[in-house]
Formats: sequence, C-alpha cells, structure tokens
Amino acid sequence: MNLLLTASGLSNETLRDALRDMLGRPFGSANVVYVPTASLAEPGDHGWFIADMNRLHGLGWRKFDVLELNGLPRQTVLDRLLHADVIYVGGGNHYHLARSITGNGLADGFLKALESRVYVGFSAGSMIFSRHLTGHSADVIGDTADLHVLGTTTVEPPFGLFDWYLKPHLYSPDFPERDDAWADRIAARADFPIYFIDDATAVRIRDGELDVISEGRWRFHP
Repeated sequence: MNLLLTASGLSNETLRDALRDMLGRPFGSANVVYVPTASLAEPGDHGWFIADMNRLHGLGWRKFDVLELNGLPRQTVLDRLLHADVIYVGGGNHYHLARSITGNGLADGFLKALESRVYVGFSAGSMIFSRHLTGHSADVIGDTADLHVLGTTTVEPPFGLFDWYLKPHLYSPDFPERDDAWADRIAARADFPIYFIDDATAVRIRDGELDVISEGRWRFHP
C-alpha cells in the first residue's frame, strides 16, 4: 500500500517528485481520479478547492476523472477507483468523507483498490486512515463542530489502519491559530500519537514503511 498523506496537496516539487517515484512512471502515462466529497460539506468560499484541482490537473495526466462518493451505485464508484492509477482524495470535512465511505459500504472495496494504486490525500483525505477517527478524538482535537454540522456526534473510522492521528495545516496562514501553543495543548490531552504537519509536508507510507517528507515543518507526539 502506497499512501502520500499531505496537508495541502502537491504543494511543492518535493511532494510531486515523491508521487512520481511512488507511481513509477510519468504522470502523462497514468490515470488519476479526484474525489471531492469532503469539500461538499465545507461551507464558505471554495477557491482553495478549484486551485487544488487545477494544480493536480496541470500535471498532465493521461486521464483526469472526478468521482463523488455519494449518489452513485457502489459498484460504479469502485469500478471508477479501479480504473485509476492514482486516487487523489481532496480536503474539506473529514467526518463527512469518513461517513460517506462507511455509509455507502465502500471501505473494503476502497482498501482493495489501494493494494495496487497510489493514494494521495489532501487534508481531510489524509485524516481518514486512523483508528482514532472518533467522537473522542474530535473532543481531543477540538473540532466537534465539524461533526455537529453533519447532525451527529459520532463517527466510525472507515479503515483504522494506523494507531496515530494526522492533523494538518500547522503554522498555516489560513489557520492562524494552529501554532506551537495550539499543538502543545492538543498533545497534552491526547491519549494517542499525533503527527502535526504543515502545508509543505506529507507523511508517506510505502510498502509498510513510514517516513515524513517536507519542505517545511512538522511535529510528532508519540
């Protein structure tokens, strides 16, 4: 399984090079599918979403598909995932994304697709693999409002692959409250490991091995 879990997509050449290396061939000979589901539950201006999609599209893929996880037959969604070489899952509300995967019965098929494809997560798309994606972690992290906007207080982790939790946008100008003091407060009350990564960083999982690649800054609290 090959995962590139970013905070802000392929925001620099280091991350783009990492994806090329994981893919093992030029972007122009590969198919990518962009999953925008998390963004649909996010209020406000979506210029960030358009910019990210345009940036990814600009890499010059053989085929660029866009796939919404809700509203289509389950097999149609899975077939479209299987047709891609790179599955790119965008940002927004990670709880909505997780509930869309579990609620539509996609988790097992999604994981099967990832056995032979490269996955890139952008923010919410990077946060859905922890077994700690729960109502408890929402309390610890302080983003229960993102659950409440969905009309619920609970969430089931769709995959539960990792014991650690990923929190993006450390030091981001778009989230000015996410500084060292913010990370310190969360780490002090967390009972699970956390990676805090900035918008120039990714956690990479390749053939079961984890490393962090970055042109910026990140923190890990075991």
